Amino acid sequence: MTLQRLHRRIEERFPSSGLGSVCNEAIDSAGEVEAMLQRVERPVWLLRIAAWIVMIFLIVVMIMLIGYMMQLSAGITSWVDLLQTSEAGVNDLIFLSIALWSVLGIESRIKRRVLLNSLHRIRSMMHVVDMHQLTKDPAQWQFSEGGKYDDTTSSPQRNMSVFELSRYLDYCSELLSLLSKLAALHAQKENDQVVLEAVNDLEQLAGSLSHKIWQKLGMLERK
Repeated sequence: MTLQRLHRRIEERFPSSGLGSVCNEAIDSAGEVEAMLQRVERPVWLLRIAAWIVMIFLIVVMIMLIGYMMQLSAGITSWVDLLQTSEAGVNDLIFLSIALWSVLGIESRIKRRVLLNSLHRIRSMMHVVDMHQLTKDPAQWQFSEGGKYDDTTSSPQRNMSVFELSRYLDYCSELLSLLSKLAALHAQKENDQVVLEAVNDLEQLAGSLSHKIWQKLGMLERK
């Protein structure tokens, strides 16, 4: 698995690093996502049977309501009474139709919530990866010749070589890319517009965070 291979590479280069812990969490998340997507793909028969029962009940109620309206309209002698009766009947039909539509969408809404929760976890991991690369500043190497780079007491420790820093940033970018691919799997199992938009947002987030990393790598290459 690509994530497992990346985790081994990180641990071999940077043993017990925070980035390795994030990658290990991504591996666990990938296993959970795979099992979750298999569950989402399967129909929830209990919900479907319950939805069909409620749907049949609502349809029967709608038919009875239409019949009742027809009986009332037979004894109506004025247009005012006809309009009032028709308005009340139409409102009841609209409410029943909305209730019917809501019942039919229960399974989709439950699956959507499960997928969005999983995507939220992936989003959190992307931000954690970004936090790990924030303090990796290539500016220290720009001032190594002809300039001076002064650390303060509160400055983060910068003990990586140019090569190590480039590898660390490259691992961050690769992990963001893999998390983006993991998010894209969610859109393959459920054609839900809300889920598709969430996946698209995560892909844009990964691209934006990777762009910052590539800028740092470009500075190191110029060094």
